[in-house]
Amino acid sequence: MQNSTSSRLSIAPMMDWTDRHCRYFHRLITGRTLLYTEMVTTGAVRFGDRERLLGFSPEEQPLALQLGGSDPEALAESARIGADWGYAEINLNVGCPSDRVQSGRFGACLMAEPDLVARCIEAMMRAVPVPVSVKSRIAIDEMEEWPTLEHFVRTVSATGCTRFVVHARKAWLKGLSPKENRDVPPLRYELVHRLKAEFPQLDVSINGGIRTLDTAVEHLRHVDGVMIGRAAYEDPWMLAEADSRIHGVGGPASDRHGVVLAMIPYVERMRARGVPLSAITRHMLGLFNGLPGARSWRRTLSERAPRPEVGPEVLLAALEAVPPALAA
Repeated sequence: MQNSTSSRLSIAPMMDWTDRHCRYFHRLITGRTLLYTEMVTTGAVRFGDRERLLGFSPEEQPLALQLGGSDPEALAESARIGADWGYAEINLNVGCPSDRVQSGRFGACLMAEPDLVARCIEAMMRAVPVPVSVKSRIAIDEMEEWPTLEHFVRTVSATGCTRFVVHARKAWLKGLSPKENRDVPPLRYELVHRLKAEFPQLDVSINGGIRTLDTAVEHLRHVDGVMIGRAAYEDPWMLAEADSRIHGVGGPASDRHGVVLAMIPYVERMRARGVPLSAITRHMLGLFNGLPGARSWRRTLSERAPRPEVGPEVLLAALEAVPPALAA
């Protein structure tokens, strides 16, 4: 049996959002929160540009790689590649409801094939020395929620996998878009709480609609971990108290201005590698949400960062709009 990575709080893998620049930025705000990559398919890992797809800065650790796929052999090879690149955990996506994912027979549609998922996880665990985890929904389509979730977890955990992250919504593969699947199906937090109660030996994290640390702390009375998604991306400063409130240790950031200044050496390194400034600053737009000057901060970054010749001076210019005394 593999021990899971220890994280009472994590940030969800989000396509087009949680790339390496986003993760580096988040790591300057929270030192202990487990970060995830965007989902990467096994085909991309095996045959694509690995530096672009898998590259990360050491400062991002602890960091998990999320894979998409349904072929045990391909997943084992991809997991091995990920472990060789230095990821602390390998996660299998069994929750994404998009049409592209369904056509490839992976993501949420695998909730209907727990035996296949078990074979995939078993192959991945044999291939790597790091923990392997699963991120799932509670059920799909017309499948009854608790029986589906209970059978799925019982089947997959028989492999020795101990870490399960559960988005507490059903996924509707027909009739709802991926965006609607994040909001329309009702949240059933009580089923994830029940899962932990009935499988106390497992490490169970809850995901879906959790927007504050207060709510996260309340869920931690019932489960081992909480995964926050869009709320952490849209208002990243909410993570500033995560280390102290969730882990009982000091965090790396004392104020928002300091985070921006700490990003400048990173921006310089990435610009030297040809990365557009806007690829980095797009993740920082929400840093000053709710403060005077936040609109000007966003406008300066949105208007000036896309210019190919610019660099970190744009961050400094944008920062002038936000009074330091109000940005702590």
